[in-house]
Amino acid sequence: MEAVIFDLDGVLVDSERIWDEVRRAVVAEHGGTWREEATRAQQGMSTPEWARYLVEELGAQLSPSAIATLVVKRMAARYAAEPPLIPGAVDVVRQVSKRWPVAIASSSPVILIKGFLDVTGLPVGAAVSSEQVGAGKPAPDVYLRAAELLGVAPSDCAAVEDTTNGLRSALAAGMAVYAVPNPHFPPDPEVLNQAAAVVEKITDLPGALGLS
Repeated sequence: MEAVIFDLDGVLVDSERIWDEVRRAVVAEHGGTWREEATRAQQGMSTPEWARYLVEELGAQLSPSAIATLVVKRMAARYAAEPPLIPGAVDVVRQVSKRWPVAIASSSPVILIKGFLDVTGLPVGAAVSSEQVGAGKPAPDVYLRAAELLGVAPSDCAAVEDTTNGLRSALAAGMAVYAVPNPHFPPDPEVLNQAAAVVEKITDLPGALGLS
């Protein structure tokens, strides 16, 4: 292993529920109807992908670009007060970065990733949003790009993920996947079984990586 690539939402910040709340509210305000499967369907999607989903699948009466702008603006307002950091996550990334180069491969927009890094000051070698690559998770694009920016072969990277689509993305990239299952949106057991290791919480990761 030559590098460790972290997902952001659900791994380092407890934001999956906030995304869900904001998107639900925006869809309801603009004439759409939320469906039971919508939350899981959007996990890992890039900004253009979930914006189209809210309009085309859930019926929100806005253009995809307008709904993306509105949702991201509300998310940024939530982050501006204080990013919902998962306890211990920042310290874990710092600890891991002392041994290996680290990166972030996230479905969050660039503005939210930047906000997180500005607040935490984490020493990441690369930070990639799925809106900067060809497709969101479960496609491997965001992980492949992060590995490329680090100058490391994907097969020599470990990825840290929490949801079904995130796990599928990292697995498709050929990485060793360390799963921290999201307690609010548990991953598919069949996908979880393909992980190199499963830890209950992010603070257990250093031990799984052999650091403690």
